[in-house]
Order: sequence, then structure tokens, then C-alpha cells
Amino acid sequence: MKLRLLFLATVFLIGLDQSNSASKNKFPDYFKFGVATASYQVEGGWDADGKGENVWDHITHTNPNYVKNQDNGDIACDSYHKYKEDVALMKDMGIDYYRFSISWSRILPYGIAGSPLNQLGIDHYRNLTQELLDNGIEPMVTMFHWDTPEPLQELGGWPNPEMEEHFVYYARILFEQLGDLVKMWMTFNEAKQTCLEGYGTGEKAPGFKTSGLADYQCAHTILKSHAKVYHMYEEEFREKQGGRVGIVIDSMWFEPGSGSDKDVEAAERARQFTYGWYGNPIIHGNYPQVMIDRIGERSKKQGFAKSRLPTFTQEEIDYIKGTYDFVALNTYSTNYTAWIEEADISDVSYNSDLNVRLFVDDSWEESASTWLRVVPWGLRKIVNWLSKTYNNPEIFITENGLSDRGGLDDDQRIRYYRDYLSNLVDAIVEDGVNVTRYTAWSLLDNFEWRSGYTEKFGFYSVDFNSTERTRTKKASADYYSKVISTRCLVDTCN
Repeated sequence: MKLRLLFLATVFLIGLDQSNSASKNKFPDYFKFGVATASYQVEGGWDADGKGENVWDHITHTNPNYVKNQDNGDIACDSYHKYKEDVALMKDMGIDYYRFSISWSRILPYGIAGSPLNQLGIDHYRNLTQELLDNGIEPMVTMFHWDTPEPLQELGGWPNPEMEEHFVYYARILFEQLGDLVKMWMTFNEAKQTCLEGYGTGEKAPGFKTSGLADYQCAHTILKSHAKVYHMYEEEFREKQGGRVGIVIDSMWFEPGSGSDKDVEAAERARQFTYGWYGNPIIHGNYPQVMIDRIGERSKKQGFAKSRLPTFTQEEIDYIKGTYDFVALNTYSTNYTAWIEEADISDVSYNSDLNVRLFVDDSWEESASTWLRVVPWGLRKIVNWLSKTYNNPEIFITENGLSDRGGLDDDQRIRYYRDYLSNLVDAIVEDGVNVTRYTAWSLLDNFEWRSGYTEKFGFYSVDFNSTERTRTKKASADYYSKVISTRCLVDTCN
């Protein structure tokens, strides 16, 4: 016990030292800074100009209590109508690129392969993208950010292998209609949240709770869909359009709760069950071996004829392997991990297959989100882990940010960005990690899923009680703008 307490204290003091003094290192000239949003969280216009219904429209309309305060994204920030204003805000900040997602239901109201195209939806995204380019801002487009068309959900959603066909059809339309303007594509955002929380725990739409089964099948379908879209771009569009394609994977940093071999093993298992679940197939061709072994063994003991984790054929392994032009990471916080005795074999679930205890240090600074503690040193550790685990790929940070309860003098958010960016620039300059982009979440306060509008992540406050959805700059916007212009976190950097 004394050894463990000493270990925790040492790790905490290291993190404290890193977080309280900004790095003097300078971001390289090639490094780019961006901001991000997602369609359902900011657009509004839920049925405007022919848009179809998606799973978040459906669940918030049929089960209003699913979200805190019965909030929904029907209007949200009204960015569908106010996109020019949003672009002007970004130009004022000096943003290099804007990561936004496209609403599948706005392009294909029915979602289904071969169904009618909504030209007004295409026009909107062309107008947004052109507005960005006209203002010197690069568009970075996410094809899917959790808003599955409801008609496709009625057919089974992502656990249904037929979703591959529908997603590839949708992606082809985007390449054909927007590929002359967009050179940076993300197929999926945080597929783990779509699968684990959408079909496993029910914490995200469509709200199903079939963990250990549907979440694994969902991931399998998404990984094969991603690979098909990547190869389609490679074979049909890359030579002419000259773009790049990747997938966004989310993960906390998992730090061993002590120096014991078992806690170290638990931490690596958590990393593999989280980032590795999606990253390992795309980079190496198959699921992490620890997932294959543990889920296979537990499935056998539970009486299943085969593993609950679907199996890739050798042909599929070869096809999926290498389907990335960069490695993308969404990361916000850190958990400690501890080894625990094997879970009850009768429990069929992802968490029992993982079987790791996650916990935080009570001294870590809290945010408005229960899952988000401020642990800046975790960012440096996770990018180093990605670099070492996957042979030094080019890494994009595609989301990182802090939630609060509101207010324009958002000093906590400024400290968060200062301390996380300090660890990031040190990882680049001192550790040699190949990170080339950093994307702050988010441009605007917006709809934060089950929490509605109670958690604020934006550089700009949005008055959700006003029909104008008035935007007001926070202090953090000026701070981030200064970092972008100087590439420094202190007045004089190296």
C-alpha cells in the first residue's frame, strides 16, 4: 500500500509540475491549429430544406427525457443558417482549419444506397466549404459524427453488415460533390461511442443496451465500411482530387494505478480495448490480440459456439490493413487503472471482457463533465504511446477541450489549453512525436448530447434563449488566437 501511495504521489507531482509552467518550446512552422464542431450539435435546421430524420432527431422527439432538460438539437446554434457568421469568427481568431461534420440525412434523407439525393443539402455544404476557402480556412470534413439516418436504424443500424453498402454510397456522393473543395476527410468520428454507447450501454442514440454483442458487431461493420471508403478514394478519386483519408478514434490516457506488473498490464489492456479496438485493425489489420484472446476465452466459457468478437478473414485483414493517411486522436482526460480479479463469467459485456478498474485522483481538477478531469500530462503520454505503438505515424489531435458551466471570463479553459498544449509541444520538440495538427473542441457552446446545453465547451458563448442564437466571444478565444499567431505559450519561446 505504501509503495502504491508513493507511486501515485510521484505521478501527481510530475503532472503538477508540468501543468503549472507553460512550455517555452515553440510549435513548428508546419504545425496547424483548428477548431471543431459536429452537425447535430450546432446546425439546427433539423427538417430544413428536405433534410431527413436521424437517430438523435428521433430519440429526442419520441423520448424527450432522454436528454437533460428535454433539450434537443432542433435549432442548436442554428449554424445551418448562420454559417457565414461562424466562418467570420474563425477568421478573426486566425484558425488554420475547421473540422466539421456532414449530416448524412441532409444529403440522403432516407440514407439508403440508391435513394434520392437532396441537392439543397449538397448546396449547403458547398456554400460552407467555399466560404471557408474564401477566408483562408481549410475544411476538414467528418462524414459521420453519430447521426445515423433513422430509416437505416430501422433496418438494424450499425450492427447490420448491410450498412457497409449504404455508407459507401453516401461517401461516394461526398467525394463526387465536394471532393474538388475538400482535401481532408475523416470517415467516422469516435466509432467507439457509436458502438459501445449507442448499442452497448444505451448512453448515446439509438440507446440500445446489448453490450458484448451488438457493440462488437457495430465496430466490425464500421471498420469494414471505413476500409471500403478508403480504397474507393484511393482507386477512384485520389489522383484527381489529391486528398487524404483517415478515421478519428477517441481514448483517454490510461495510467497504471501503481508500479505493479498487474496494474501496468491493466493499463495496456485498457489502451488496447479503447484505441486499439479500432486503431489496430486499420494499422495492423486485425483486432488487438488481447481482445481476441480474452473475448474468445470468455465466450467459450459462456457457452457460445464462437467468439462474440467477430472474426476478420485473412482477405479482410489484408484489405483493412493500412487504410489510413494519418492517425487521428480525440482525447480529453486520463484515468488510473488497476488490475482486478476476473469478472463473473455469466456477465456478457464489454466491461467484463475488459475487466479493468478505472479511477481518478480526487485532487485532479474537475470540469462540468463528470468524465473529464484536468490531467495535462496525459496528453504527452498518449501521443508518445501512439508513436511507439504504431511506428511513429503522423498524428492529428482532432479534439481536445474543457467543459464549464458558462461565463465569458473562462480562466479554467485558458489554463486547460495552456497546460495541454505545453505537454503537446514538449512531445513534439523534445520527444520527437510526429503530431502536425491540434483541433480545439469547440468553436461554439453547443448541444452536448445527453447533457443538453448544460456543459459548455466553446470559445464563443451562444445565447440559446435568443431566436438569434447570439454569439459572444470568451477570453479563451483571444488566448487561442494569440497562441496561433505566435506559435508560443509564453511571451518569449525557443
